[in-house]
Amino acid sequence: MIYLYYSDCFLSYNFGPEHPLNPIRLSLSCKLIEEEGLLDGKTELVCPSPAREEELALVHTPEYIEAVRLEEPDLAFGLGSDDTPVFPGIFAASSFMAGGSIDAAKRIAEEDCTAFNLAGGLHHAFPTQAAGFCVFNDIALAICILRRRFSRILYLDIDAHHGDGVQQIFYQDRDVLTFSMHESGLYLFPGTGFVEEAGAGQGLGYSVNIPMPMYSGDREFVSAFEEVVPRLFDWFRPEVVVAQIGVDTHYSDPLTSLNVTLEGYIHMVRRIIELAGRYSQGRLLALGGGGYNLAVVPAAWSCALHLMRDEPPAEFLPPYFVELFLNEVGYVPLSYPDAEIRPGEKTQERIAVELARTLESLKRIQNEIHPGKL
Repeated sequence: MIYLYYSDCFLSYNFGPEHPLNPIRLSLSCKLIEEEGLLDGKTELVCPSPAREEELALVHTPEYIEAVRLEEPDLAFGLGSDDTPVFPGIFAASSFMAGGSIDAAKRIAEEDCTAFNLAGGLHHAFPTQAAGFCVFNDIALAICILRRRFSRILYLDIDAHHGDGVQQIFYQDRDVLTFSMHESGLYLFPGTGFVEEAGAGQGLGYSVNIPMPMYSGDREFVSAFEEVVPRLFDWFRPEVVVAQIGVDTHYSDPLTSLNVTLEGYIHMVRRIIELAGRYSQGRLLALGGGGYNLAVVPAAWSCALHLMRDEPPAEFLPPYFVELFLNEVGYVPLSYPDAEIRPGEKTQERIAVELARTLESLKRIQNEIHPGKL
């Protein structure tokens, strides 16, 4: 059974009409999934309950939780910035987002299943601070739930932004291996996620980052993914996998400078599912994450659910969705798989050189800590 988490309550996590994180991407994703006939005996739609305060406290401090509850700007806690403004109902909305991932983690621990929380993946939140559109770190909360049963948890993040909050929370933890593949912090928020960030204390070597060059596309992402991720699975032997599958790596995303297509994205998601099946008995928690082209996100996440069901992605959008996107978003999504965009020859050469150096440094650093790891 695959559990898909969605609730209209997720739509109340809304920073306003000018903010790039538009919650309509979640309702459109669920509508497309339903239109494609995926809510059947193989997939159960689950409406989560909000996270309880004692659950939020698994990661966040009481002072921070109280600051969110007050719903007032407080920059000491990251609340009220341009990225993460305060809005009426922010505590309840954030608790629902976290509750979906927490409940999904409980189901995986109990049933050895696959779950997908469309609204999850808020990887920038810290124990005492909101950041980057993220209030409560649902990923870290879910991992804390999974740790009650599992001793080796692999976190994979293919969002265009570095998963800095999750990395920091588990930076000294050898039971949680965090992997993030993202546009380099030299060019993009949050400015972290370099290969030298390898963990500390008992967690040394259990943080792995691949900062990707600006304008990297399918070729670079797939190559780097295949060079590193299968080896991490084979070395770490995870009992359960948590994957943040944001699609803001797409070439049309307004917040990033990458050239990944849906075809490249689908390849990485498919491989995560395959590797989780091989090493973790299919125990996989998928979380939506980033994606700011409102027409690309539903197509990507419906494809991801098809793959979780061991089905090929749909080749065409239902005709009804062409009209729906025009009415709701104002434009029609690209057909998929879409064409890869390649930059000029000199830029391709720069990308190749930069990525080669990055992977060489990553392997050297990680193999000095754990020989033979990569």
